[in-house]
Amino acid sequence: MSQHKSKSNSTLLQAYSGSIKGCGCLLLVLIGLYGASFILFVEPLFFSFGIKDKQVEILVGSFGTSWLTKVKQSEGKQYVGSMNRGQQAYYAENNVFATSIDALGIGIKTETDNYKYSLRVTKTAAFNYAISNNKTIKDYVAAVFLVPAKESYLNADRDEMTTLTIICQSEKRPFFRFKQTDEPGEPIYQNGNIICGKGTTEVTK
Repeated sequence: MSQHKSKSNSTLLQAYSGSIKGCGCLLLVLIGLYGASFILFVEPLFFSFGIKDKQVEILVGSFGTSWLTKVKQSEGKQYVGSMNRGQQAYYAENNVFATSIDALGIGIKTETDNYKYSLRVTKTAAFNYAISNNKTIKDYVAAVFLVPAKESYLNADRDEMTTLTIICQSEKRPFFRFKQTDEPGEPIYQNGNIICGKGTTEVTK
């Protein structure tokens, strides 16, 4: 009789122990899922206030670049890249750069949930902008420069012209900043090379 009770108690103890382990595993899974969602979707937080006629923003929390942020930024990068290619094609056909996004004929809207798109042109360059609607994602400015082909191709004719392109992105958000400095500096063609403007770095891929 005592042996039977002992076996019963042992069985109950094993079942109880197993349930604790099961709960522990479930708890770990839930914590893991919460952590993953936190990393994927939480974006930098800013505290904003005004000083006279200037808007100031202070970074109060940053958890790295979230997956959602990267998805949003990929839109801006791809769109200005398409605008660059559209300007090259437009110039090849019309011998001038397009003065509006619609004229490029690439089906890009001037504004989406993430960005406002615009362009500015001169006789020798076209600048294409993606300015973010959300201060936690990067801005992009791309450019197409009309340059003497001989600077890039030694066998080119003296009067032949060609186009060179670049895409630049705004640098990492600083801890403290004035909102008026948000718009990225335009790229510059200098000594046969294109370089990104102030506050931006080149997008390599």
